Amino acid sequence: MNRSERDYWRECMETAWSLMQRLLAYPVEECGESLTMLPERARECGIRLEFPAGKKRGKFERTFALRESLVAPLFRVAERATARGWLLRIEDAYRPLAVQEQGATSEFVLSTALAQVRWELAGAWPTAEFLHRRLACWTAIVPKFANHTSGSALDVTVLDAATGREVDRGGVYPEFTVRTPMDSPFVSETARRNRERANELFAAEGFLPYPFEFWHYSWGDADAQLAAGSGMPGRFGPVHWDRDSGEMTPEKDVLRPLLTVAQVGNWLEQKRPAG
Repeated sequence: MNRSERDYWRECMETAWSLMQRLLAYPVEECGESLTMLPERARECGIRLEFPAGKKRGKFERTFALRESLVAPLFRVAERATARGWLLRIEDAYRPLAVQEQGATSEFVLSTALAQVRWELAGAWPTAEFLHRRLACWTAIVPKFANHTSGSALDVTVLDAATGREVDRGGVYPEFTVRTPMDSPFVSETARRNRERANELFAAEGFLPYPFEFWHYSWGDADAQLAAGSGMPGRFGPVHWDRDSGEMTPEKDVLRPLLTVAQVGNWLEQKRPAG
C-alpha cells in the first residue's frame, strides 16, 4: 500500500469524525412509528429480497425490521433492482441497542480496527483515544450515532439475480479498509459504476448512502437529514422494540457510551506485544 492510500484514509476518517460531532448536536424528534418485519412482509407482497440465515459472523443476532413507512420505498428499490437483473441481500436492518453494544465491544470489531489503524500509523501502536476515535467512524459508540437502532438503516449486498454471485462494488461487507468509503478511488471502474447505480436505485426512493460505508443506506434519521441538508430534525431515533408485543420505547440516554476510551485502553493493553 502506498502513501496516497494512507493520506486518503486519514482524510476520510477525520471527515467522518467531524460528521459524528455534527450528529451529536443534530435534533431528533422521534415520531413513534412502528417497525415491521421485512421477510414476512416481502413474502406477502411477492417482493424478491434475500435475508441471510443465522447470526452475523456467527455471533450477532439480526432483526430484519424497518420503520413502517420505509417498507414500501424499500420494496420499490427491490423491484427496480430486479428489473436491472440484481437481487438485494439485506445484511442487517433494525439492531437492538444490546446487539449494537455487543458488536462495538466485540473482538472482531476491535481487532479489525486495530489492524487498520496500525497500517495507518505505519505499524506504530495507537493510543486508546486514537483507536476509539477511528472506531466511532465504523461502528456506533453512542446510540445517537446508531441509525440501525432507529430502524431506519439498512446494510445491503447486491447480487446478480441470475447467478447469485455478488456484484462487484470493490469490497466485501463489512470490511474496514481504504475500499470501504463510498467514493474510494481505490476500487475498479466497474465497482465504482456499480456503487453509483446502487446509490441511484436507493436515492430514487429517498434512501441516502452513508459516505464512509458503501453498503449502508438510511432514511429520515439524523444522518439522512444532515446529508440531505433538509434542516428538518430526524424523525427516527434509537428505540427499544419488542417484536412479540410490538411495544416500542425511545432510548432515554442517546449519548450514553456503548464503548469507552477506558475499555479500549484495557483491551489494547491485553493485545500489546511483549517487549
